[in-house]
Amino acid sequence: MAEAGDRGGLDSYRSPLASRYASPEMCFVFSDRFKFRTWRQLWLWLAEAEQVTLRCLPMKPKDSSLTLQVPRKLDAQSDARSHMCTRGTCVWSLVAVAEALDLIILRNAFDLLLPKLARVISRLADFAKERADLPTLGFTHFQPAQLTTVGKRCCLWIQDLCMDLQNVTRVREELRFRGVKGTTGTQASFLQLFEGDHQKVEQLDKMVTEKAGFKRAFIITGQTYTRKVDIEVASVLASLGASVHKICTDIRLLANLKEVEEPFEKQQIGSSAMAYKRNPMRSERCCSLARHLMTLVMDPLQTASVQWFERTLDDSANRRICLAEAFLTADTILNTLQNISEGLVVYPKVIERRIRQELPFMATENIIMAMVKAGGSRQDCHEKIRVLSQKAAAVVKQEGGDNDLIERIQADPYFSPIHAKLEHLLDPSSFTGRAPQQVHRFLEEEVYPLLKPYESVMKVKAELSL
Repeated sequence: MAEAGDRGGLDSYRSPLASRYASPEMCFVFSDRFKFRTWRQLWLWLAEAEQVTLRCLPMKPKDSSLTLQVPRKLDAQSDARSHMCTRGTCVWSLVAVAEALDLIILRNAFDLLLPKLARVISRLADFAKERADLPTLGFTHFQPAQLTTVGKRCCLWIQDLCMDLQNVTRVREELRFRGVKGTTGTQASFLQLFEGDHQKVEQLDKMVTEKAGFKRAFIITGQTYTRKVDIEVASVLASLGASVHKICTDIRLLANLKEVEEPFEKQQIGSSAMAYKRNPMRSERCCSLARHLMTLVMDPLQTASVQWFERTLDDSANRRICLAEAFLTADTILNTLQNISEGLVVYPKVIERRIRQELPFMATENIIMAMVKAGGSRQDCHEKIRVLSQKAAAVVKQEGGDNDLIERIQADPYFSPIHAKLEHLLDPSSFTGRAPQQVHRFLEEEVYPLLKPYESVMKVKAELSL
């Protein structure tokens, strides 16, 4: 058995999110090295701000470089205490430093996610624009419905992701620093330090907030910043998870229909048992992890609801897990979805064949109107179409044959006035409405302006470990 405290190697559990899926950059934001380095930086910022406010130096600032020799079994407060004592000061409480660190981590993690989400939207926008005019069979209840276009369907995905980009941006921009508020948020210790000078306390609060890179700090806190912040953070990530799950479910269904597939590497094995298969493993991974991401919002919801008075400590262990996992999971599914969107494959001939199977039924209303214009009776024409449609449907459902409704109409002398018009009446592009125009307007007016701040990072390709 592994020795007690062993956290590495084959004898101990390691989170797949960190060891297998998430990017090194996101893993670093939640690493011990980043945590310890930021703790030391926070104390330096406080020391510098106190120096300016008091016009003296309460402690000698040192660089925030770090050589890690910290016992792995330390809990959060022991970790903080070990680093605090190396600086020879106790002017900022352990909780205050941990709270400040958490907000910096959340901000930095958002900064990693936002460009990735923008890149996914950009790749899908390219896909939608290129196929804005390609007719495809629409589905409601996963039953054949009116035609749409491949690009228009993709815009349904993009619209959800644009909402996610806006929501994630909003929550990131609304993050506020806890600032220097003291043990229960009253700033009593700092007021005492500054001998009752309220203005200096507020000046110190503002200076440290600015040094940490935040525009604003909370005016009101308990011992911690309100856990409603964690709900907001987890909620927008869970919502992103729902969007990705829907998109990748659609791709999996389209793969079954053989209309659209995710990229498939030359050496990739689709199935260990069935060599011919091309399983949508990337989309399946996204769906699998997105389900996990969606459930994580329940943790901060419950945590916020049971924070007694100024604070209880039953939040700490829970938050250490759920917040890190939410960002690592979101990072993973965005990396994977970008890879999918960079290599989506469309099979127009399969799409065309499926349209031919269903379009004759959809075209019956147009055929009836054309017959009426040619002088026929609407009632008589409707009855003729009804009888022929039922016979054609029987061939499809009972005999497994192709839809032969048009052949039946062409063979019926009653419809001779419009025989020459049938090809035009069955043109798929005439059944897609304004889908192409909607795609171009949506991209130009809503998507591209939203992506403009991210133009400099758009060329980055997704790296994915299969």
